[in-house]
Parts: sequence; structure tokens; C-alpha cells
Amino acid sequence: MGRVNTEQTEGVRRRRTRAEVEKLVAEYEGSGLGRQEFCDKQGLSLTTLNRYRKRQQLRSETATAGRLIPVEISPSKHAETSQRGGELLVWLSSGRKIEVRGGFDPKVLQELVRVLEQA
Repeated sequence: MGRVNTEQTEGVRRRRTRAEVEKLVAEYEGSGLGRQEFCDKQGLSLTTLNRYRKRQQLRSETATAGRLIPVEISPSKHAETSQRGGELLVWLSSGRKIEVRGGFDPKVLQELVRVLEQA
């Protein structure tokens, strides 16, 4: 049988620190075990592991939101495009792309950026 969680058997529940939660999630991810099997060995409920994983994912997403990332500026492949100027093409990590053609209304782009930053 797996390890018994003494916190549960003694009737005393204490909150794990963020470091303990991060370590537990890392152990799960590196274990190669299924969630239920890992929980059984740790004396942990599946719901608790799922909650810890979700919190860590949200922290990770929050930490990367708003951070500057390196971009690559490549020369235009079409001469007529480079002569027009004022065009912008951004590929997001999700696979989506944002394309702004020459002659765009800067206020519309500003509004789009504001909406995206709130998402």
C-alpha cells in the first residue's frame, strides 16, 4: 500500500506551502504515473492534485502574461509588400495570427490591443 498522509489520519489538516505544492506537482509530472496511482502512493486525493496543478498552471500563465518576448523581424518576401510599408503580421504561440495592412486606422489597432490585454 502507498504512503499514508499523516496530516489526514491525525485529523489535523495544514496547508501546504507554495514550495511544497510546486514540489508535489513536479514529482507527479516526473513520476510517469497516472494521477490516481500517484495520489494513492502519496496519500493525496485526486481533487487536491488537480487543484494544485490548476493553480500552478494559472500562476505560470499569469507570470508570463505581459512579459516581453523576443521577436524575429524578417525581410518581406514580396517586393510590392515592402514598398507599401505600414504592414504588420504577428503569429501568436496559439497559432493565430494578426495582420495589419497599410492604411489601417491606428485607433482601431489601439482598441484591439486594449481588448487583447484584458483577455
